[in-house]
Amino acid sequence: MILILAYSAVLLSFASGLPALMMHRRSFLLELSQHWSEKFPNGNDLRRSMMTGCLEEQQFPMRLRLAVFVLLGLSGVFAVLAGLSVLIGQQVVTDQIGLGLPWLPWHVRFDCLSGFFFLIVGIATSAVSLYGPGYVKGYDESRHPFAVLGLFTGLFVAGMLLVLLADDAFFFMIAWELMSVASYFLVAFQHENPANRRAAFIYLLMAEVGALAIILGFGVLAGFSDGFTFDALREAKLSTTWASIAFMLALLGFGMKAGIVPVHVWLPEAHPVATSHISALMSGVMLKIALYGLIRFCFDLLGDVHWQWGVVLLILGTVSALGGILYAMMQTHLKRLLAYSSVENIGIIFMVLGLAMIFMANGHPQLAALGLLAALLHAFNHALFKNLLFLGAGMIHHQTHELNIDMMGGLIKRMPKTSVLFLIGCMSISSLPLFNGFVSEWLAFQTALQVDVLDNGVLRSLIPVAAAALALTAALAAACFVKVFGLIFLGQPRSHHCDKAHEVQDKGMLAGSSLLAGLCFLFGIFPGLIISLINTVSGQLLGETLPNDAALGWLWLAPVSASQASYAPPLVLIGALITGGISFWYLRRNPATALRRAETWDCGFGGLTPRMQYSSSAFTMPFRRIFSKVWIIDEQIDKDMQGAMNQDVAAVHYRLQIQDHSWPRLYEPIARGVNSLAKRVGRIQTGNIRVYLGYSFTTLIILLWVIS
Repeated sequence: MILILAYSAVLLSFASGLPALMMHRRSFLLELSQHWSEKFPNGNDLRRSMMTGCLEEQQFPMRLRLAVFVLLGLSGVFAVLAGLSVLIGQQVVTDQIGLGLPWLPWHVRFDCLSGFFFLIVGIATSAVSLYGPGYVKGYDESRHPFAVLGLFTGLFVAGMLLVLLADDAFFFMIAWELMSVASYFLVAFQHENPANRRAAFIYLLMAEVGALAIILGFGVLAGFSDGFTFDALREAKLSTTWASIAFMLALLGFGMKAGIVPVHVWLPEAHPVATSHISALMSGVMLKIALYGLIRFCFDLLGDVHWQWGVVLLILGTVSALGGILYAMMQTHLKRLLAYSSVENIGIIFMVLGLAMIFMANGHPQLAALGLLAALLHAFNHALFKNLLFLGAGMIHHQTHELNIDMMGGLIKRMPKTSVLFLIGCMSISSLPLFNGFVSEWLAFQTALQVDVLDNGVLRSLIPVAAAALALTAALAAACFVKVFGLIFLGQPRSHHCDKAHEVQDKGMLAGSSLLAGLCFLFGIFPGLIISLINTVSGQLLGETLPNDAALGWLWLAPVSASQASYAPPLVLIGALITGGISFWYLRRNPATALRRAETWDCGFGGLTPRMQYSSSAFTMPFRRIFSKVWIIDEQIDKDMQGAMNQDVAAVHYRLQIQDHSWPRLYEPIARGVNSLAKRVGRIQTGNIRVYLGYSFTTLIILLWVIS
């Protein structure tokens, strides 16, 4: 039954592309009939009837679009049901599919780890299916055919689900490539824009480099085993050196897809140019599939982890978390900012996974289970609030045709429902209490605070530094999203489009975002609902669960012991409601403090204008001064002078450009080296047939010598 639900989710995601293909066929027949009617105006009745039938079918595209998202939504629902079934039942279900090579059928395994990530994919896909029909209405069918978008969206979701089901390296890589190639076409959907083509090329290039690293990692395991199935790979007996080589290859491949620093550069390029609901799936879900691959490879296939691997993950995660949020803070493009924020959150997850490895290798499996639970919970929470924020960005773009934060403002009065949903996303990602982001980061801190059980002095010094960096990251994230919400929704509009904006009228777009916002609040108040499910993942993967059963309670959350630390979100909510109610009652009954409306204080300037408001660069200027070495900053102030002796300032032009260090320090030298090598290799192409025959003869002689 569980596998039937999982297979149904995959098949429905594949089937969601069929209506898109039907749209493409009908549009082709319509164009063909119009061409015939123009070329043969006095044609026979067959041609005229074909044209009439195709013209009548112009009414169908709306229904076909809806069918795509209905099937996609059903796929999400079945994925959620399958994930919940295997998590609650704590089962491991295996199967074989008679596809692939004749001697290598596809092996399927559905366990608690797969089920948990099925849950993530299913919730996000369900929300997108509600959001999508209203969002895609704005696209011009002639320039951006929905057939392409619908087909590759279905293939993208199917690829992610198949990765979670794969139980052999061959099947895994086929599903991985399906996911990567389908998402490439989604990034390149609006291909008339050069920036989109460049972003798609960078994404595909890095995706294939990462896939090659994953293949080599599987190859190392397969070299010490009897096959490509995961059961065979688990039995591989590797030395510490070969195990570390396999780990580093997997870290490179999965880390590149997850967006870990310094192999993150595709992420802020690709996510902003994709359509908003696809950006939500890529940032909120696809990055988690990469995390699944790393967890499966390290904790399941390799088995015996080493504390040095945990240190590598801890350092990379710390750098990614701090670097990601600092880069995000400097952005003025909303979706690019959200993309860099994903780098930060992936860094947090890597940090906690590193702690889990360190505790596991040092003989503390229960604390390792706490670290794994914190990492998985943050992955789940990030999928919720990052999808919510990207869908919110899509609604803002849909209504204002603007993504530059400096050109927005005042939208809280024009888009009140969107502003509430976006505020919930901002509060969740800022790890504020009563929302889900706080719980997972609090558990991450609780994991780091258990460092006193370790005997290694280096680890006892390193982990507190990483915990301090995590605290700084959380504070910077809060400041970043204060900037985002304030500049977008508060103040006065800075552009004509924002001034004329109004609330989204499509109920589906609001429903999809409301679903995610409600879950952010629900799991912030009752985190035990999801923690109890994740605890089964730790038990099945590590053989251990949380140190304290009180962590599974609906009221109190005490992961280690109630004497050390505990958190009761329902009681915090009750306290907040009581405090807020008393404060509101006091302000209303006291005439001296009664609420009243008045004009905004203009400091004597005679009326506020949008030019008086803080811009993004002004808000972040103190952070830019403090952390100036983090970025490559080009800041210029040019003055136009006039009057006698050019003493009067006529105009001031301010320009600020901030660049990621990764491009000039890492990728540009690689690009120059590849170009130089290509030019040298190109010299062998002389154009002379005699030279080519000489190459062939030499190659033949070498091969005969090698074979003999």
